[in-house]
Amino acid sequence: MNRISFLLVLVLPYMLFYSCSKEDKEPDPVIPDVNTDTFFIRGADISAFPKIEQSNPVFYNQNNEEQDFITILKNSGVNTARIRLWVNPDEIHSGFNEVNEFATNLASQGFRIWLTLHYSDTWADPGNQNTPADWQNLSSGALKDSVYHYTQRVVNIIDPDYIQIGNEINGGILFPYGQISSNPDQFFEILKTGVRAVRDASSKAKIIIHYAGLNNPSYFFGEISTLSYDFIGISYYPAWHGRSLENLKAQLESLYESSKKPIVIAETAYPFTLGWNDWTNNIIGLEEHLVPDYDASPAGQKKFMNKISEIMKDLNKGKGYCYWGAELIAFDGPTSSNGSPWENQALFDFDNKALPVLDAFSQD
Repeated sequence: MNRISFLLVLVLPYMLFYSCSKEDKEPDPVIPDVNTDTFFIRGADISAFPKIEQSNPVFYNQNNEEQDFITILKNSGVNTARIRLWVNPDEIHSGFNEVNEFATNLASQGFRIWLTLHYSDTWADPGNQNTPADWQNLSSGALKDSVYHYTQRVVNIIDPDYIQIGNEINGGILFPYGQISSNPDQFFEILKTGVRAVRDASSKAKIIIHYAGLNNPSYFFGEISTLSYDFIGISYYPAWHGRSLENLKAQLESLYESSKKPIVIAETAYPFTLGWNDWTNNIIGLEEHLVPDYDASPAGQKKFMNKISEIMKDLNKGKGYCYWGAELIAFDGPTSSNGSPWENQALFDFDNKALPVLDAFSQD
């Protein structure tokens, strides 16, 4: 064996191993630089629209001209559509196929897509975080695998611009696995798994962690400060989270100072009347639910959203807001007891005419 052959025998296996190792190694995820994105979210949650659309309602713009619902929103300045996604609901609504089709249609019309992953087969909120039926009784490792692969599939196919890892997760996620009071470490591991799935699948999707209200959010977000997410999302409804807009502003300023994270109002709404348009009990219907000096009228609703917009624009790293229930007209008829509990807070009046509040979405 000559010198060259001897060297090749020694070096070639190392070169092959090194080459394969470099090829097999997964690249580090590309994390969006939120500081270079000046886009201001003027969002509307319209998750129920595919269901409402089946009743063939007719909508009118502010000039009282018949117009497509989505076109009215777009022409009014709404630039982001927020859509909830349930894992395996009892009906098609808010399930994967419907949400994928709806999001594809909205994206083709120029909307940014904001997905809210409830990680449940039904509503998830601070008091309800029910683990999907198919994920119950799994080991913690198998549960995290389910979270990872589900999240990655959603991101790969729907390709959202914004995505929530859970919805209003004040008390945790996927109860009882990720309930903060009993399993704080597992709560964090589940969030971390969801975040990793998004990062592995997308270089553009911005991750939102969503907290409801103003009850010490700084502590909550301090506990997850090492998590690689992009935006803080806050729900703010005066009836539940305090009727002082000045307090809202102060709390958000304090939250930014403690977290240094961009903030978005993930959910808010306000009534244009305390009346009703069907026989379904409305969630908001009392004077005590209102912000002082913001009456339940079309003008009061617009004034409220103008103030929300102003607060978010003035906030350091304020990224915008999203109006919840924009579409929730009394779609099931005037005598329905299973219709809309929100028609007095929609962006359309009882004749399905666009309300003046939509002007707030075009404010510079």
